[in-house]
Amino acid sequence: MQTMLCQVTAIEALTAAVYRVQLQPPQAMKFKAGQYLQVVMGERDKRPFSIASCPSDGSLLELHIGATPENKYAYEVLESMRNNGCIEIEGPLGDAWYRDDTRSTRPLILIAGGTGFSYAWSIAQAHLQRKSTRPVTLYWGVRSAADLYMHDQLQELAEAYPHFYYRPVVQYPEPTWTGLTGLVHQAVLTDQSDLGEADVYAAGRFEMVRIIRDEFHANGLPLVQLYGDALAFI
Repeated sequence: MQTMLCQVTAIEALTAAVYRVQLQPPQAMKFKAGQYLQVVMGERDKRPFSIASCPSDGSLLELHIGATPENKYAYEVLESMRNNGCIEIEGPLGDAWYRDDTRSTRPLILIAGGTGFSYAWSIAQAHLQRKSTRPVTLYWGVRSAADLYMHDQLQELAEAYPHFYYRPVVQYPEPTWTGLTGLVHQAVLTDQSDLGEADVYAAGRFEMVRIIRDEFHANGLPLVQLYGDALAFI
C-alpha cells in the first residue's frame, strides 16, 4: 500500500448526483482491477472509493463519486477536492480483484448497484484488454434510466465485443424503458441458469451484496466464486 498526495485534474458531473474525478499521483500506482483506494480526510477518517480506471494506466486514477449535500460522507470529499485541488490517498486496497485467465476459465458475471459500477467497470476494461474469450456479463442496477451515465458507451462495447454482454436493470422505469426492470440481483437469477459455472463480482450497498451472497449461494454459487469487498463486513 502507498500513501501519496494526488493532484485533482478533473471533476465532471455525470448525473445530477454522480461525478467523475481524475487524480494524478506523483508516480503511477500499481493496482489490480477491482481494487479501491482510501481518501485520507483525517488520521482516523479514511473513506474508500473503488478505482474505476484500468490498471494498464496507473498514472491517472479515476473515481465515480455519488455525492449530494445530504450524503456528507462523499460530499465532503468532493468539496475538499474542489477547494484544495489535491487530496491524500492510500492504496491500493481490497481482495475482490479480477481473477484473470491464469486463475479461472469460468465466465464472469459483474453486478453493480449505483456507483458500484466503478468497480465493475475497472474489471470489464481489464478483461477486454486481455483479449480473453471468456464471456463477461455486466449487470448494472439503478433507480432510473437517467442514472446509467455510461449507457451509450457500454452498448457500443457490447456491439464491438461478441463475448461482452451489457444488461442494465432499472428499478423505477419510465414507460419508454424497454430493458430489464426491478432489482438487479433478481434479474441475474432470472437470466443465469447455472451460477455454479461462473465467477461473480459484486459491488454496491452492503444490503445488496448480502442478498446476493445468500440467494446466489442457495441457487448453486460456491462462495469461493463470489468476490466483493463488502463480504468482509456483512
